[in-house]
Amino acid sequence: MKNFPIVCVGGSAGGLDAYIRLLRNLPADMGVAIVIVNHITIMPTQLHKVLPSFTTMPVDLITDNLLIEPNRVFIIPANRDLHVEAGEFQLEPISKPRGWPDVITVFLRSLTRHWDGQLIAVIVSGYDGDGAEALCGIREVGGITIAQKLSTAIQPDMPESAIASGCIDLILSPEAIAQEIVRIAHRQI
Repeated sequence: MKNFPIVCVGGSAGGLDAYIRLLRNLPADMGVAIVIVNHITIMPTQLHKVLPSFTTMPVDLITDNLLIEPNRVFIIPANRDLHVEAGEFQLEPISKPRGWPDVITVFLRSLTRHWDGQLIAVIVSGYDGDGAEALCGIREVGGITIAQKLSTAIQPDMPESAIASGCIDLILSPEAIAQEIVRIAHRQI
């Protein structure tokens, strides 16, 4: 049974700064899977090459049927919707190829349906409001929702939309988000 916590970190423009600040403050052995859902549609992501410098956890670019494991960082590939099924990642062609993608919303909704462990949804710097529509659903299944504090976000649109959903539990800086994830992870053990 897959019952360890998954932390979905959703962001886009300015997200790299938040991902780095978050990962720098997370221990490698807390028993949590970190999934970074960055909504890039036109160019391939380089996050799996950049982020290993800031964490001792292995960083993987997600491939179809990849097993979800704790103490790892997983990165969504560009132009794909991400789903979870039977403890594995499933990639689908992006369902919204034009306009602002909603890959964060799609992934969060999949987690609420197919993951038994604790869910933590984190919305950081980015344009638009991807993810906001799924936050109430995360809370309904007992998950925790966190938005990046607007003053610490390079592009505050995405956390602002998350807060406006009315379903955010905490509003914190990336460093404080890391502390909260550690606190939640220790409660699970």
